[in-house]
Amino acid sequence: MPTAILAEDEPILRTQLEGKLGKLWPELEIFASVEDGAAALEALEERIPDFMFLDIQMPEMTGVEVARHVAGRAHVVFVTAYDDYAIQAFETGAVDYILKPVSDERLAVTVERLKAKLATAPVDLQGVLGRISEQLRSGARPERLVWIKATVGQNLRLIPIAEVLYFQSDEKYTRVVTAESEALIKTPIRELLDGLDPDLFWQIHRSTVINVNAVAGVIRDFRGQAHVKIKGKGETLVVSRIYSHLFKQM
Repeated sequence: MPTAILAEDEPILRTQLEGKLGKLWPELEIFASVEDGAAALEALEERIPDFMFLDIQMPEMTGVEVARHVAGRAHVVFVTAYDDYAIQAFETGAVDYILKPVSDERLAVTVERLKAKLATAPVDLQGVLGRISEQLRSGARPERLVWIKATVGQNLRLIPIAEVLYFQSDEKYTRVVTAESEALIKTPIRELLDGLDPDLFWQIHRSTVINVNAVAGVIRDFRGQAHVKIKGKGETLVVSRIYSHLFKQM
């Protein structure tokens, strides 16, 4: 019976992936489903699996660091929201990669690839893993954010970045506003900016970042202060004077 370890720091995503694998590959024994890299290493001390499903970006110890400890003893599948990390690994020997959110169709392709690899020895990924580790340590992200993970009650929502109208700081959280709803995340504005496309998302205030495609117009009050009107929304968003140059042509 093929075996696996699954490491993903988001509990809802981890449960979803485990459930999908159970349906697509009932024979696969996931003997450890853990929330971080340290727990994955502990599971490895007990037993070496055939496969490891590793979230690339986890706190304390990344999935890449865990994969380096495996050192060719297990086939690795990376789970990530960033294309370039996974593509680099896949092109140089990793079995496969899965982009979040994980679709049934894409996971089915991965399962078939894994089944074909059961009779082959795992590839040693030390070279490419070293390069990806360096990117993670430096904070460099080769790919922009594609999804925003937001917890609403007991549910995890994966919001496509293109659907976000604007982000706005709200005390200890950041509001993620779409045309249909809104959610709260813990990621501060300053960190979000690192992963957002600057051509698509503009900071207009220290607490506000807008999607340029969501701008319905700009109005100015009697003092000349600019306010952005958002499509489909009744409210307007204040533009700090240091960002007012962005709207001179509007």
